[in-house]
Amino acid sequence: MSSEFGKILRISVFGQSHGRAVGVNIDGLPAGEKIDLEELQRFLDRRRPGRSPLSTARRETDMPEFLSGLEDGETCGAPLCAVIWNSDQHSSDYAELRDKPRPGHADYTAAVKWDGHADMRGGGHFSGRLTAPLCIAGGIAKQILARRGIRVGAHLASVEQVQDIPFPPRPTGELFAALAAKPFPVLDDGAGEAMQAAILAAKNDLDSVGGVIECAAVGLPAGLGDPMFDGVENRLAAALFGIPAVKGVEFGEGFAAARLRGSENNDPFAVENGRIAAVTNHAGGVLGGISTGMPIVLRAAVKPTPSIGRPQKTVSLSRGENAELTIHGRHDPCIAHRAVPVVEAVTAAVLLDLLLEGNHGTF
Repeated sequence: MSSEFGKILRISVFGQSHGRAVGVNIDGLPAGEKIDLEELQRFLDRRRPGRSPLSTARRETDMPEFLSGLEDGETCGAPLCAVIWNSDQHSSDYAELRDKPRPGHADYTAAVKWDGHADMRGGGHFSGRLTAPLCIAGGIAKQILARRGIRVGAHLASVEQVQDIPFPPRPTGELFAALAAKPFPVLDDGAGEAMQAAILAAKNDLDSVGGVIECAAVGLPAGLGDPMFDGVENRLAAALFGIPAVKGVEFGEGFAAARLRGSENNDPFAVENGRIAAVTNHAGGVLGGISTGMPIVLRAAVKPTPSIGRPQKTVSLSRGENAELTIHGRHDPCIAHRAVPVVEAVTAAVLLDLLLEGNHGTF
């Protein structure tokens, strides 16, 4: 089971949703980095469940326990290992799913791959619960990057047909901080209210909705990444697709670029304050797999939560016949708003890995 990513900064996520704990092991962190544990907890709380009717009622503190790698609040060069103990599991809600796989979920593919032995309670290792330890790694990476003038932020760009306004061409760290302080992560609060209404409407219909998350990173130097198969986009996309429910990733104009002419999509260069910069950023901060020095801009599409309360058609694995499934228990009517800090976390972790690998005088 491959649940790790990174080259210099190697991040491995472990555990199951209803196991004793979920956790992360991080190898390759630079030594001597002070980690603000209160700031890290605030970051983890943005993802934490059970805080509003918009998310699952499962209540977890999501307070990490560090087993290694931190001494007196600083990284010490050893691999950092942290766990989050699970405390509010209702495993009986998932008993029927061992025989009747949920449409849209990994129940069936996991049963095939591991011959029925996979622990799929609460989604098992495929659960969004595994994004909690992922946020530990990303939250630490964000702090290390911020000390070097690199900041990462994200917002919920859309839910169903409701659209938030996009990031400005050159977002700032102050804008990211203001977003992170909001109870619902949008730039336009009016759009946020409409999104929340759409989520609650789906919940009342025993259904779910998806969304799109826009993420940006500012302050990154030009020259990171490699052409073709090891570029900035490649590395980010590979890790972002590891977030449960992410089904699409695009950079800059993304698919919209296919509808533009070259004269519209090309980013003219200019000298600004003695430095070369692009006037626009349709490329999303990457050309030929290599960072341009402009903001990295990406979007991740999050599918609707598969676990819904409506009757769905499935099969009985034991009987080999068609069946019907009605899912019970506590589930998110939308996971996109809780995934906003997760996209930030993964983006920050990949960018820190690229910086460590490129060694652009930053470390």
